[in-house]
Amino acid sequence: MNIVILAAGPGKRMHSDTPKVLHRLAGRALLSHVLETAKQLSPKVVCVVYGHGGEAVREALGESEALWVMQEPQLGTGHAVMQAAPHLDERWPTLILYGDVPLIRAATLKRLVGAAGKGLGLLTATLDNPTGYGRVLRRGKAVVGIVEDKDANAKQRELREINTGILVAPTKTLKSWLGKLQNHNAQKEYYLTDVVALAAKQRVAVRAIQADAAWETLGVNSRVQLAELERIYQRTLASALMEQGTMLADPERCDVRGSLACGKDVAIDVNCVFEGEVRLGDGVSVGANCVLRDVTVGAGTRIEPFCHLEDADIGVDCRIGPYARMRPGTRSQLAAQVHIGNFVEVKASKIGQGSKANHLTYIGDSDVGRNVNVGAGTIVCNYDGANKHRTVIEDDVFIGSDTQLVAPIRVGRGATLGAGTTLTRDAPPGELTLSRAKQVSVPGWKRPTKSK
Repeated sequence: MNIVILAAGPGKRMHSDTPKVLHRLAGRALLSHVLETAKQLSPKVVCVVYGHGGEAVREALGESEALWVMQEPQLGTGHAVMQAAPHLDERWPTLILYGDVPLIRAATLKRLVGAAGKGLGLLTATLDNPTGYGRVLRRGKAVVGIVEDKDANAKQRELREINTGILVAPTKTLKSWLGKLQNHNAQKEYYLTDVVALAAKQRVAVRAIQADAAWETLGVNSRVQLAELERIYQRTLASALMEQGTMLADPERCDVRGSLACGKDVAIDVNCVFEGEVRLGDGVSVGANCVLRDVTVGAGTRIEPFCHLEDADIGVDCRIGPYARMRPGTRSQLAAQVHIGNFVEVKASKIGQGSKANHLTYIGDSDVGRNVNVGAGTIVCNYDGANKHRTVIEDDVFIGSDTQLVAPIRVGRGATLGAGTTLTRDAPPGELTLSRAKQVSVPGWKRPTKSK
């Protein structure tokens, strides 16, 4: 099939310089959600009609597989489809979608295409408050037209069945209807919805179906509506996770802005955010107020509250946090049974099995071996003001508190670094290395007192 996505609207009610279709739901642009759904239908042609924001919309999505067509000036939905018409193959039907209707499901669209057959398929919804939506006009059970809210009379405004705008039609016939559209209406625009009346006049079958859930068809015209759809999306996703066995302390306080895959017996506390691709192994627990972005977590690992983890592969049975941070960059890798404690920051490092950094430490651009103990207050000095340098810490090293390792440097296997050491040369394996100023006591010294 051909798919046309209308994404040219300015979104005035958003009160934003950002084009409406680039506002984010669950961490992704509204239009991105629609494009992903469109791909699930394996279309032959995807044509995005854009306008407000111009090339910014196209560049933000980076979608090379779609055809991008500018609508300028913007004279209504019918006019928008006219811009796409030359790119549509008449061998296949054309499905019309909207860049600000992000929650429509592929299964619903497949059902619509199937119901339409060789006629016109229309997706409608029944709303308790249909104000602002075009109303579906019927003669008996037959659909005979659609009237926009601004053009409807009082009796028509009482109708609760609304047009969602999503439709499918034979492409050759659709093109002929587009050529007959007129703009004799309150908006002085070419309404795509007028093709329904044209179909009825030509006795082309018009078949209307409804989505399983009305929220699939809801669009975004304001920040209030965007927030409402965000909660619907998150609630639906949370329900699916719990059905699969994930324990959510409060489904209303868990946000997924990407994809989250959970093994068995995963427990997630309140106010956690998952971005990008996150995978949690069996028995993983995530404490309150954590943010995980593009992270893989091995089975049995416990992430304590208030951790911020990015670009990391974390092994099995690790203990992370509280208040730990793993910064983005070269992807960090933690082996099994690693402990990263409170106020410890890790960046672009590999840490071997059983190693621990439990307090107030920075490990950056480092290769840390097995069973290494990093004392409180240790800092890897990896940046010389212009370039980053790597530090290598071999197996079984003990690093005393308040140590600075000035990279590039290597600490040999089994070495011990005394507390307070500033290491500027390689430390030999199996030996104690330390650097301290001479300790001095001053006889007779008295602490100053406050002047009267």
